[in-house]
Amino acid sequence: MSVAGSRAVARGVVFIHSAPTALCPHIAWALESVLGQSVALEWTAQPVASGMVRTELSWMADPGTGARLASTLRGWDHVRYEVTEEASPGVDGSRWAHTPNLGIHHTWTSTSGDAVIHEDRLRSALAECGGDPEVFRAEMAELLGTAWDKELEPFRYAGDGATVRWLHRVS
Repeated sequence: MSVAGSRAVARGVVFIHSAPTALCPHIAWALESVLGQSVALEWTAQPVASGMVRTELSWMADPGTGARLASTLRGWDHVRYEVTEEASPGVDGSRWAHTPNLGIHHTWTSTSGDAVIHEDRLRSALAECGGDPEVFRAEMAELLGTAWDKELEPFRYAGDGATVRWLHRVS
């Protein structure tokens, strides 16, 4: 719920962990199309993947922008990325992670950034496991995106110390 005369604002970050250099302008155009303004991305070499580059972009916009950003990047199979949107009034936070090997994964997040597993997803995981603790562990790992975190972790560390740019847009 927003105060009269003001709008809810969401904020988040787009992390392009690795992309072929030929896609850099296309990625910028895709982000611009969602954000409605030009972006100046600072691409740096990705030391974990030879010939690949990385960048990140912090943004402020209307709630739901994170989902639109993740969707617009989804078509490029050779790009590793994460999009986060922090929780805002009346809207859960989210994180989308994509790797070429695994595809895309969505996790809801709390205001503190913890993964949130909703009741219906937990009930489904319990039904799938049939009482087998190993199957339940595997179901939980899937819900939490463990495989995506393991694959992206080396690429995240390669970005330590990167420049952060903020874009603000609320319409």
